[in-house]
Amino acid sequence: MQNIKSYVAEHKDRFLSELIELLKMPSISADSAYKKDVITTANSVLKSLKEAGCDTVELCETEGYPIIYGEKIIDKNLPTVLVYGHYDVQPPDPIDLWTSPPFEPVIKKTDIHPEGAIFARGACDDKGQMYMHVKAMEFMTRTNQLPCNVKFMIEGEEEVGSVNLAKFVKTNQEKLKNDVILISDTGMIAKDVPSITTGLRGLSYVEVEVTGPNRDLHSGLYGGAVANPINVLTKMIAQLQDENNHITIPGFYDNVEELSKAERSQMAKAPFSLDNYKKALDIDAVYGEAGYTTNERNSIRPTLDVNGIWGGYTGEGAKTVIASKAYAKISMRLVPNQDWENITELFKKHFESIAPEGVKVKVTPHHGGQGYVTPIDSVGYQAASKAYEATFGKTPIPQRSGGSIPIVALFEQELKSKTILMGFGLDSDAIHSPNEHFGVWNYLKGIETIPFFFKHFTELHK
Repeated sequence: MQNIKSYVAEHKDRFLSELIELLKMPSISADSAYKKDVITTANSVLKSLKEAGCDTVELCETEGYPIIYGEKIIDKNLPTVLVYGHYDVQPPDPIDLWTSPPFEPVIKKTDIHPEGAIFARGACDDKGQMYMHVKAMEFMTRTNQLPCNVKFMIEGEEEVGSVNLAKFVKTNQEKLKNDVILISDTGMIAKDVPSITTGLRGLSYVEVEVTGPNRDLHSGLYGGAVANPINVLTKMIAQLQDENNHITIPGFYDNVEELSKAERSQMAKAPFSLDNYKKALDIDAVYGEAGYTTNERNSIRPTLDVNGIWGGYTGEGAKTVIASKAYAKISMRLVPNQDWENITELFKKHFESIAPEGVKVKVTPHHGGQGYVTPIDSVGYQAASKAYEATFGKTPIPQRSGGSIPIVALFEQELKSKTILMGFGLDSDAIHSPNEHFGVWNYLKGIETIPFFFKHFTELHK
């Protein structure tokens, strides 16, 4: 990969300005009010792939938001890398916690990023990381150094479950045929400690509704005599975990993969400071399932968390009312061998069973996906390792992630190929949170590193 460092340095300002323009687009797939913005973003990605050197680029319509497909086939006898990413983003709420507007990107210096970081929704997840691949493609085509075939599949519904992408993959297996799938939608341990994600947790996401009386009631006239749905809901949620933070749903742990002492010992070798972890989050203690370390709790163990809870009066001042309904959104992060549809059904059955008399309970499944583990002895992993070694000067550490990319397990099932997760974000990048950001250094380092993956994968592939 001749002149990659000089190419990135020469085009740095343009690479940043192009990403900033992309980040200005509020492509929030979860909110239909932003439909036009999501479509505009899709077309912008299509245009970028054309300019990067793809010979074929298509906007593939789905029942939801379009999938952008691009390819450059230089020799059918050479291996093919399929790059996946997404152009949709999480809602930015709560807006008042942002230090700058979420869709008005700014570059600000931080302690971790003295060279600056781009603050905007989607900066790291996943527009910034997805766009690294577009710019890496540009470098390889403009310098005539693309060593193999490449295909791109960039979707607009990852943040809402990728339902239509699953259908697209199943019906376009020949179009998407590849030798390895490459994704940058994860992170690394630190700027000076590169790592490759080798495992992802699965996900089951549900919404629950508890209904009591047929209308909101005066809390003085009816309080103590009628079940309060908010009180009931909080008690039911509390029953979902015991005093050791062990999930109490019958059958929940039946298929949980238990790592050996040797594997847990290998995980423990990754650099980690509990004091720094607590300091970064401004907490005085960690919390979680008894018997496991912090890094094990957030990667190899399943979890259950309330993501939102509401009901009754939440406006200014007081309103003495017993609400008719109460709601919560609950997510369960799953580990390999836990089937998300089975877990969803177990949750539904259990949650309904613990409801007291006097209320009705409704459980609505939203979306989910399976966990995934990729082997570290594959050609794809070896190529990724060599790529990091070329630009970081050190061998990356394999690590499991607590996050979920539900579509990855489907890729292997339908396309019969392994996925390599080369992430360049950091835990401190605040993805899904106010003030999400992505380091300028990380962004440019990704563009510099990705072409080496193509080079080494082509050389190692047989």
